[in-house]
Amino acid sequence: MTDETTPSRPAGARAWLREHSELGVGVLLLVLGVLVLTDALTMSVDITQRGPVGPRTVPVVVGIGLLAVAVLLAVDVLRGGRGEAEGGEDVDLDEPADRRTVALLTGVFLAFAVLIGPLGFPISGALLFWGSAYALGSRHHDRDPLIAAGLSLVTYFVFDNLLGVPLPGGPLMGVL
Repeated sequence: MTDETTPSRPAGARAWLREHSELGVGVLLLVLGVLVLTDALTMSVDITQRGPVGPRTVPVVVGIGLLAVAVLLAVDVLRGGRGEAEGGEDVDLDEPADRRTVALLTGVFLAFAVLIGPLGFPISGALLFWGSAYALGSRHHDRDPLIAAGLSLVTYFVFDNLLGVPLPGGPLMGVL
């Protein structure tokens, strides 16, 4: 026989989980860290072709960082640490999500994924940057396409020429 002042066992477990909900983020970070480390360590790489700092280095560092943050977050939460409320944000959490913006951004990203093959990164990247700016509220129709094209070209050159990461050039491949 339980009265209303003593919570039953399931309600107590639920209340504990609600009070320690940040542990979910810690579990997610732990899973991501294990996934990144497993993927990085099972990667087949010939060290003589890549040098001492190869494609495994950054994923291993990121994976170890994810694991460390997961453990530190779990320890903090179990010791009573709590995340701060979103008091400084200009977001009204009672308002519904802006479905139009979410739909526009989703469409822009899907269009980029479809168009990067046939159009190449410089053109599809410019469409991605311009479309994202438009979806997020920019209405400078004269300068936004120019900034998007410049940003896309700079990104293409940095990845393709400086970092050695080949991006599809599309019809501009001979020109760039």
